[in-house]
Amino acid sequence: MNLHTVTGQWKYGLILTIVTTVLWGLLPIALKGLLDRMDAYTIVWYRLLVSASFLFIYITCRHGLPSPRRLKIPFTYMLVICSIGLCGNYILYILGLDRISPSAATIVIQLSAVFLLLGSLIIFKERFNAVQWTGFIVLVTGMGLFFNNRIDELLYRVGNYTLGVILIMAAGASWAVYALTQKQLLNSFPSEKIMLFIYVAGALIFLPFARPSGILQLDATGMFLLVFCSFNTLFAYGCFAEALDHWESSRIVMVTSTTPIVTVGGMALCSLLFPGFISPEHLNTLSIAGTLMVMAGSMMSSLSGNTKRY
Repeated sequence: MNLHTVTGQWKYGLILTIVTTVLWGLLPIALKGLLDRMDAYTIVWYRLLVSASFLFIYITCRHGLPSPRRLKIPFTYMLVICSIGLCGNYILYILGLDRISPSAATIVIQLSAVFLLLGSLIIFKERFNAVQWTGFIVLVTGMGLFFNNRIDELLYRVGNYTLGVILIMAAGASWAVYALTQKQLLNSFPSEKIMLFIYVAGALIFLPFARPSGILQLDATGMFLLVFCSFNTLFAYGCFAEALDHWESSRIVMVTSTTPIVTVGGMALCSLLFPGFISPEHLNTLSIAGTLMVMAGSMMSSLSGNTKRY
């Protein structure tokens, strides 16, 4: 099986990655507000359903649906794994977010970059250089500093907050499975058709657990948040999937590692403009330093001496 090769249109890939970063940074804030009005499984189901519906219309009108004859057995397995990875990321992330703050969730999910690199080490036979290992150490140290005022709770009292952190870590691992599989599938299918399959499969998977009638109980704010989260899903992952086709994964990870800044800044802005919508994050000096270290460590871990073969 041939490994995927990027197109080299790095400027286009950069723009798509920046859009992805902003959308991912704002998403946990909107999800946190929506969780007060709707359960996690229904939120995920609506996100997938809306994305599948609009992407179906787009592909049908512009390209036509993919032929099932192209789905050879190896690619079918990879599509299933890719779908499970992204759907697992969706539900694990929102279940974890229900227990911790958006900024904490954004910090922990940065581990997905490490999981992605470990996967590339195994699958694509890459090697960690000294800078990448240093970045990994900086990232882990930064996470410790960010949670400095909750160390005792995380290590010695396994409660709701600790469970939230564990769920977010699992979401990061699940996302890495999706990203690695998606990267290889781009050899045979365009990104939008892969995402359509994932969205349809995910909507069917979560349907038995969802309560679609819950939308009738939403107020205007809740409806806005649901619409935003649903279209955020469509555009963010569409941009990310397309960026993978044009730019190296390591470069994409370097840009998306700045997501915590978007989230922390977004929370501060929301607390000023919409008091009571979401509790502002009270970060001490060590937590702020930890945030910067997590970002730096994620960027350093994504540096590679040989990015072309991945």
